[in-house]
Amino acid sequence: MRAIGLMSGTSFDGVDVALVETDGERITSFGPTGYRPYHAAERAVLARALGEAVGMTDRDARPGAVAEAEEIVTGAHAAAVNAFAADNAIDLAGVDVVGFHGQTVLHRPEDRLTVQIGDGAALARTLGRPVVYDFRAADVAAGGQGAPLAPTIHPVLVGGLGLPRPLAVLNLGGVGNVTFIGEDGELIAFDTGPANALMDDRLSRETGQAFDEDGRIAATGRPDDAALGALMAHPYFSRRPPKSLDRNAFDATVTDALPLADALATLAAFTAASVAAAAAHLPAKPALWIVAGGGARNPTLLTMLRERLGAKVKTADEIGLAADAIEAQAFAVLAVRSLRGLPLTYPGTTGAPRPMTGGVLARP
Repeated sequence: MRAIGLMSGTSFDGVDVALVETDGERITSFGPTGYRPYHAAERAVLARALGEAVGMTDRDARPGAVAEAEEIVTGAHAAAVNAFAADNAIDLAGVDVVGFHGQTVLHRPEDRLTVQIGDGAALARTLGRPVVYDFRAADVAAGGQGAPLAPTIHPVLVGGLGLPRPLAVLNLGGVGNVTFIGEDGELIAFDTGPANALMDDRLSRETGQAFDEDGRIAATGRPDDAALGALMAHPYFSRRPPKSLDRNAFDATVTDALPLADALATLAAFTAASVAAAAAHLPAKPALWIVAGGGARNPTLLTMLRERLGAKVKTADEIGLAADAIEAQAFAVLAVRSLRGLPLTYPGTTGAPRPMTGGVLARP
């Protein structure tokens, strides 16, 4: 099946788009990838929605800015797909399904609550194609973490690349997550801690920039050991997996008094230290770490990771994958798996009691 996958992660910088041909168990070909950034005004609404979502107890409610943000998310995804199709001469009539993750605004699996905004039915009508959305709800309702989801697809993505085992795939979006693929195919996954969100938030508040390009500002700063120690004292890091995080699970105010460069260096070190803490929960030391997501574009962060992990670290681009598109590719495959009734999550990835199917199908 030809499937388009869409992903707007916890950094809410924009919409990633990817086309793959897949039966849900293997990828027969990788198509083009694309990206549609959120504009500054859109990001401002999304930021307000995150704040207003904190008090939600009903996942179907859309209070205040959350409703406005849902319209923005749906419209941005429609625009992203249409631009992607035009840029790559793709006839959408030949696309079998679209996988639409939406935008997470609240994630509290301990309360069996996860909220992804984005109107799947409206997107299906706009694109004239079937859309699978709301991927996480069934897993959370069954007692799973509902995250991370991409690990189900990571073995498919790396399967033919001849990489050593054990292997770790580390996605550094707004929040970080790791997938451990053992020598015998054992699959373990969980959220590691913050990735880019805390750095992006500080930079946006102070300069209006969306992110620290190439980690240049952080590279000129010095991590503050006291602040880093306070951040790493969070009890999340000692908890055993399965476990997952809300974007706003960590309070970085301990770095507020630091100059911008030192704050970004400290927060980058926090991300690297949290990944090292996660590595202690893995059943064996990975022979190789593959880094994807926005963090793969930050050489300062990558250097810190290599120092903390004491292991070989490569970006997804270096091994022949698309670092920016892996999550979108995963949701294309997950959409097809949903249509076929195949599991989207497993006990080792989300802590669900059994392999879980999921996703809601909207037809145009």
